[in-house]
Amino acid sequence: MRLAIVDLGYGNIGSIRVAFERLGESPRMASSPEQIAAADRLVFPGVGAAGFAMRRLLDRGIDGALRDYDRPLLGICLGMQLLFERTEEDETEGVGLIPGTVRAIPPAPGLPVPHMGWSRLEVSDEHAGLRDGDYVYFAHSFACGPDAPSIALADYGGPIPAAVRQGNLVGCQFHPERSGPAGARFLQAFLQS
Repeated sequence: MRLAIVDLGYGNIGSIRVAFERLGESPRMASSPEQIAAADRLVFPGVGAAGFAMRRLLDRGIDGALRDYDRPLLGICLGMQLLFERTEEDETEGVGLIPGTVRAIPPAPGLPVPHMGWSRLEVSDEHAGLRDGDYVYFAHSFACGPDAPSIALADYGGPIPAAVRQGNLVGCQFHPERSGPAGARFLQAFLQS
C-alpha cells in the first residue's frame, strides 16, 4: 500500500507521519498532483488559516488532484474543512467534495473559542474505529454544520460534527495523532478501509 500525506510545506505533517509510523506504515509526502494520483490512500492534514492553505492548493494544482482522487481520502482538521464547498474563514471557497459550509464556532459562556482540549464523542458509525464515549483532542475555531454527513458528534455548546464520511472520503475535526488510543483506532480503520 502506498500511503501519502499532502504536504503544503507547513502544518502538522510531521506528527501525522509519526502517528502512521506507529501503526507500521511508511507514508510518503505528496506535494504535486502526480504524487497524489500515485497514492493508494491519501491523508490531507491541516493546521492554520483556510485562505492561506487553499491558495497553496491552488498554486500547486492540488485542488484538482483532490477532486479527481477516487480512493480512500482522509481529511484532518483544516484538511477536512477544505473538502467542503466553502468556509467562512477568510470567505474561502473549498475543494467542494462535500456539500455545505464550515462556520465559525460561536463563543458562549464557559466555552471559549478556539475549542481546545478533549471532548467526548457520540458515535453513529463504529466502522471508523471510534466508539461511543471516546475522548478525542480538538483545536479549532470553525466547524462544519449539522447538515454534514456526520458519523460522530462532539458537544461544544451544541453538536459539532467530529467525524464525517461521504463515499471514499472520511474526515475528522479532531486531531487523531493527539487523541491516544481512540485516534490510533481511527487511523487504523482508515488504513483498512
